Amino acid sequence: MLCEKCNKNIATTHIHTVVNGVSKEMHLCSECAANEGFHSAIDGGFNSMLATMFGETSALNSKGKEKRCECCGSTFNDIALTGKAGCPDCYKTFYNEFLPYVKRVHGSVKHIGKTPETSGKNENKENSSIVALKTELSRLIAEEKFEQAAVIRDRIKELEAKQ
Repeated sequence: MLCEKCNKNIATTHIHTVVNGVSKEMHLCSECAANEGFHSAIDGGFNSMLATMFGETSALNSKGKEKRCECCGSTFNDIALTGKAGCPDCYKTFYNEFLPYVKRVHGSVKHIGKTPETSGKNENKENSSIVALKTELSRLIAEEKFEQAAVIRDRIKELEAKQ
């Protein structure tokens, strides 16, 4: 398949985008892809790909005195270049810097998954079950299943009374 832009070289980069429900595909050669701003993750490796998530790192170098982790001495620029935190304390030191990237990658900064029984966070389980029951209640009301909704409503009242 030839490049859609230059119609000369073999297309090696295939870009599939969906914007507002409209699907679009582009097939470009490596030169045209680079001109359009698409860079291969293979060019710089996995670390380079991770480093691009942290944005332009040269702006971080322009500051006079960079913040460093007290434990390992890493700067945020070091982490951005390698894609790896130096130690567990880096997450505390650079919390504000990591937060937007974690949100962008994972979609949320709040843990939604399972929690071990030994963690002592059983209160969160009750809160999340109340939220889930309220969602279920709304769905049942929308479907006009009022008998089942009444049962769920009573269960929510019981859980809220325990708290």
